[in-house]
Amino acid sequence: MLSKILEVDGITKDFQSVRAVDRLSFQVHEGEIFALLGPNGAGKTTAARMLLGIVKPDSGSIRYALAEGANGRVRAGDLGYLPEDRGLYKDMPIQRTLVYMGILRGMTRQAATAAAGTWLEKIGLHDRASDKLETLSKGNQQKVQFVSSILHAPAFAVLDEPFSGLDPINQDFFVEVIRSLRDGGTTVLLSAHQMDLVERLADRVLLMNHGREVLQGTITSIKEKARSTHTVLVTVDGPADLDAIRVFPAVVEAERMTDGRLALHLKKGERLNELLAAVASKVTITAVHSQPVTLHEIYVQTVRADSARQHQEGRS
Repeated sequence: MLSKILEVDGITKDFQSVRAVDRLSFQVHEGEIFALLGPNGAGKTTAARMLLGIVKPDSGSIRYALAEGANGRVRAGDLGYLPEDRGLYKDMPIQRTLVYMGILRGMTRQAATAAAGTWLEKIGLHDRASDKLETLSKGNQQKVQFVSSILHAPAFAVLDEPFSGLDPINQDFFVEVIRSLRDGGTTVLLSAHQMDLVERLADRVLLMNHGREVLQGTITSIKEKARSTHTVLVTVDGPADLDAIRVFPAVVEAERMTDGRLALHLKKGERLNELLAAVASKVTITAVHSQPVTLHEIYVQTVRADSARQHQEGRS
């Protein structure tokens, strides 16, 4: 069994009248990729900042199984942090920026220079080493920001929205980079909204809503729990009334996908004849096919159900 590198026990954080994080507990094991998920305002960034000591929890505890410095705190060189709000010096040369960030994390200048050169080669920016950051595209600036957070090969890295600003090709590239980071000995906690990428990367996930945990486990165990539903994708010619579809007992949820198809999340074992006949009476169905449950669907359904429950409790 893998050893724990981080143990979080009941942390809570209030900002005036808002409870950003509410009694959150989890563990991260050495050598894994742990994903912290949730909608905007769920408390993910506040939780990440508490892990790094940027803000302190009002209650609860955060314990690392890492070598501590003389002051009893985790050494800066053991941690890496990619913040959601990016903030490198845009008027400094790229390589100089990376070397500076490496030195701040305890590297020698020689080691930081060597590591910067290796990473710039890896991300395809070696020939731009002397250029200022502001001359790069947004996606390439994001690459440099990422490298600055892990240049020193930390034992534990917190990556807040690492895929932000990246096109699909670079998103795939970063999936491989994060895997190689893990394979090189860095334990990773990431927060992201791209569920398909999280599903490919994460060993375990924790889903938050309104500051609290609503779901936690491995990808496999979470999918096993969700097997009480399945999804049918329906291609239709014309608009469809989703509210009229949602009233059917077999339907857990119905939504329109970005490609125009209808995603009908159904109770397992329910027959489709009556439902599809009702849809076909309103619009022309051109294609129907089933798909395995995805992390995206689990995420959407769980957050919606939890928000509805909290709204109902607030009214009672």
